[in-house]
Amino acid sequence: MATSSRTRRIRRLVLGGLAAGGVLVVAPTAAHANAYTGQFLGPGASACVSQYAGYQVRVDTTATAKGAKFRLYRNGAQVAASPTPNTTGWSQELRTAFGNFPGAGSYSVCAVNTGTTNTFVTLQLRSDTEL
Repeated sequence: MATSSRTRRIRRLVLGGLAAGGVLVVAPTAAHANAYTGQFLGPGASACVSQYAGYQVRVDTTATAKGAKFRLYRNGAQVAASPTPNTTGWSQELRTAFGNFPGAGSYSVCAVNTGTTNTFVTLQLRSDTEL
């Protein structure tokens, strides 16, 4: 049974599409994990979470008891911080669209218990398509 040239063209398009689709599935993409931690901190203790951001980043933090000091870093340099050393909740959003995103890089949000009692902190860092 002879196949028509139209059938051969369709078969080539389908097989070519499957091959291209296989390449797309295997190709690596940027890892974004919605970095999060929740833990108790004794006096003077600290905790951080980190991840890469290409064009936007948002942090949301909480602390119990007398709070904690929160800081946001880009490639190790501080770019924002909570207003007081005993903050119980703090958020920061930096976006290219807002004109306040300092640039792509590794972002970290850290909490330091500046009080004299234990505090439970939560740190969440989201970036790019997670927002």
